[in-house]
Amino acid sequence: MQLLYTILIMLLVVSGTRISAQFIPLPLPILQILIGALLAIPVLGLHVRLDPELFLLLFIPPLLFVDGWRMPKGQFRKLRMPILFLAFALVFFTILGAGYFIHWLLPQVPLAACFALAAVLSPTDAVAVSAITHGRLPSTLNNLLQGEALMNDASGLVAFKFAVAATLTGMFSFADASLQFVLVAVGGLLIGMALSYLLGRMRAWMIARGWEEPAPHVLLMLLLPFAAYVAAEHLGLSGILSAVAAGMMQSRLDLLPRQTTTRLLNRGVWAMLEFTFNGLIFLLLGLQLPDIIKAVIGEHSDPWQLLWPALCYVLAVYAVLMALRFAWVYSYWRTSGMLRRWRGKPTRFAGQSRVALTAVLTLGGVRGAVTLAGVMSLPLLLNSGDAFPERDLLILIAAGVILLSLLIASVALPRLLPLLPEDNVALHESELNRHRAQVLQAAIRALEADNEKAADAEGAIAMAEVRAKLMNEYRDLLERTRTSDAQESRDYQHQADQLEHRLRLQALRTQRLELYRMRKEHQLDDDILADILRDLDNAEARLLKR
Repeated sequence: MQLLYTILIMLLVVSGTRISAQFIPLPLPILQILIGALLAIPVLGLHVRLDPELFLLLFIPPLLFVDGWRMPKGQFRKLRMPILFLAFALVFFTILGAGYFIHWLLPQVPLAACFALAAVLSPTDAVAVSAITHGRLPSTLNNLLQGEALMNDASGLVAFKFAVAATLTGMFSFADASLQFVLVAVGGLLIGMALSYLLGRMRAWMIARGWEEPAPHVLLMLLLPFAAYVAAEHLGLSGILSAVAAGMMQSRLDLLPRQTTTRLLNRGVWAMLEFTFNGLIFLLLGLQLPDIIKAVIGEHSDPWQLLWPALCYVLAVYAVLMALRFAWVYSYWRTSGMLRRWRGKPTRFAGQSRVALTAVLTLGGVRGAVTLAGVMSLPLLLNSGDAFPERDLLILIAAGVILLSLLIASVALPRLLPLLPEDNVALHESELNRHRAQVLQAAIRALEADNEKAADAEGAIAMAEVRAKLMNEYRDLLERTRTSDAQESRDYQHQADQLEHRLRLQALRTQRLELYRMRKEHQLDDDILADILRDLDNAEARLLKR
């Protein structure tokens, strides 16, 4: 019962922090960490023992899955080079640079263990950045940070596992590790894609037999990220990349006809889970802080003699991480800009300050849940039976860097954003209207081509009236994409209403099929598709309730 009470209290706190964040001028992650730390003090006594493996399995796969699902694939393709450079090359650059620096700072810690700490500090948390910027980050930079966070979770944790293994055994081969890394990463991607494809085929088979009840479909999709993660980890592959690949693959497969209710339910369920899990992650970080500090202090008579040096280590490590990230990002922008100009192509961020862009991307490299889960999984003992060198201090440094990165980003990012140009909302709306017009025209053509004959003269008249009304309405909607809103009138006789209902469903589904065709032929990106598809699903849901 105590566990149940603890879970209920944590859920209540997560919902309460979301409400109180409207009145307290602190980013939501910071507020949740602070409240978690307050709940863990002896007076309140809320204590949660964190199992790192359970933490990784419970929280990370679904969050990465939904991030992969929502990541615009067209934007991912356009930004693939900077994303890959940030997610892989920057990770290894950080591991080498920060690893050697940590070893210089803490010479009593073996170099391999220092590389392990640098590796676990490499993954970034785009969710925390979104909470800090409140959606004001330009879409291109937001997509870049999201894509980086999707990939560097895997690269950082795989490198962390190799470094920990080298610390435990005292043996390391760069060639073997590089080959193993490629196999682990590619294998994880293939496992996630295969399971997602199989689920899509199974759902299509269920729908073909009339099994369209939304709840089983949504439940299967909820289980998919866990299945992808567990299957990949069981085979010694990257479970994180498997969950990401499953999400990105499922976003292409979840366009099945006759699944409007399922999509609506699925969006609501995933939005709730994402909010709850993100809140619980930061709350758990706050709950762990007193235990981490207590483990470092131990029974020492003067705790500040240990905490002050540890605080200095946190500041130094964070400063080096930011310096390495700034240098890498700035060098990349300079190099890629010169190469694009040499090829006669415009630079991606023409006319914008490279320093401001680099500063935003540098401070946007906030550390979060994956870092916490990874560092808490450090083993207690080496293979020789000796204690893992300075384990508690390494955990404290990682937790301190997470907190410091959140605090500095919360203060600095809102002040840097005005230096960047805002998104071109008018251009986005114009593109959205252009694609809406295309699917509306497809619906009008389908109505014009409908030569179905009514059984009697009265039915034929009603059919003609309803078709004319519906075509006029769609023409009005088409005009609204260029001008202003038009009034709708739906006061018709019962027979006409039935025909209108059927023709509306047919027109909506025709628009959806046209939308799928355009997506398949890469005529529009996932974010445009999601906006239009949401409108169509909502319209069909309202129609089915009548």
